[in-house]
Amino acid sequence: MSRYIEVQGKSQHDHDIHPTYRPSACGPVTAFVILRHLLPAAQTTDINELYRQLGGTKIGLPAWRFVRLLNKLLGADWQVSVCTIEEALSQLDEGRPVALKFDKWFRLKWRGRFSFDYHWVVLVGYEYIEGTLHLLVHDNGGRNRPSTVRTVPYPMNKSILTFVKIEPLKR
Repeated sequence: MSRYIEVQGKSQHDHDIHPTYRPSACGPVTAFVILRHLLPAAQTTDINELYRQLGGTKIGLPAWRFVRLLNKLLGADWQVSVCTIEEALSQLDEGRPVALKFDKWFRLKWRGRFSFDYHWVVLVGYEYIEGTLHLLVHDNGGRNRPSTVRTVPYPMNKSILTFVKIEPLKR
């Protein structure tokens, strides 16, 4: 079983992002890519403004702040919340990408081999390879590298992952 959602990725080092924001813009860029996929273009906030609205800092964007301020920004018709891996896969099955945070530092996982140490990415799909779950993520690029889809093994990273779903409320 597998699933993949085509989204327009973005590098956190693109020239339209303020230079001082670039090193720590992965959280706001993740939100930007997801919102651009879920909302009409006219409703998508400028990336630099989104960085400020989400409370981005030089050391990154905590998951609790991402959830709280994105809920406030989107209003009563949307729900932003931390979710389980099962809920994240369900969101993908329904055609909605999920925000995914890798965080070995604040999870106190000093040792271990992880795909990222501290980074927000857009979860765009999943696949099972030889019975093992692999996550498909847009990695938000690098200084000289565009955003690309990467495959990361779930079991190796699961102890440092936080999934955040962004879904419309059913009324």
